[in-house]
Amino acid sequence: MTIATIKNRLSIGNVVRNAVVFNFKKWRDNAVNSDNLLQSVDRLFTLLDERQVDYLLVGGIALLQYIEGRNTEDIDLIMALSSLEQLPEISIISRDSDFIRGKLGGLQIDILLTENPLFARVQQAYSARGQFLERTIPCATVEGLIVLKLYALPSLYRQGNFARVNLYENDVATLLYDYRPDVEPLFEVLATHVSDSDLVSLKEIVAEMQQRIERFGKEFE
Repeated sequence: MTIATIKNRLSIGNVVRNAVVFNFKKWRDNAVNSDNLLQSVDRLFTLLDERQVDYLLVGGIALLQYIEGRNTEDIDLIMALSSLEQLPEISIISRDSDFIRGKLGGLQIDILLTENPLFARVQQAYSARGQFLERTIPCATVEGLIVLKLYALPSLYRQGNFARVNLYENDVATLLYDYRPDVEPLFEVLATHVSDSDLVSLKEIVAEMQQRIERFGKEFE
């Protein structure tokens, strides 16, 4: 399934602001400034447009184009390191070979670098035009989001990060239930980026999801 244009008109700024406002830990830390967050979101995407940066929106905001109820306090983007260098306004908090975490004002930005071949593949092959209230933004498709979630799962299991495991598996199951994409091509993409044993485990996880969906009355076509 390839989606050319997504027309779920969300406000990115409001999604991020609401997630932060209702995070009571941030209230205790006196870290909430909702007006600044709205300004930072608008500034980020204005900078990306003005400097013609090639990027793809992924993560929780992208998911909200397809499913309800996802909460997120940050912006997740796929882009090249060379593209990030066009945005000196983003201060770097942490980095490794595949990921960079940055800040623009009070807004957290997580960047998946295209130096990782899988992230580059998702950006190139699984992109749609997401029509948000603020503007039209390159946004990952259902298939692209599933690939990214599945790719992350083996590492999360090894870390014992079961809060995120449950979150990611729920995201995948919801996308499978609502959109019923053909998953075999997605496993073919993952096959060159994960170990054989991890691929087997991921196939088993997805098969269990599909069985549960069928068991409760909605068969895959």
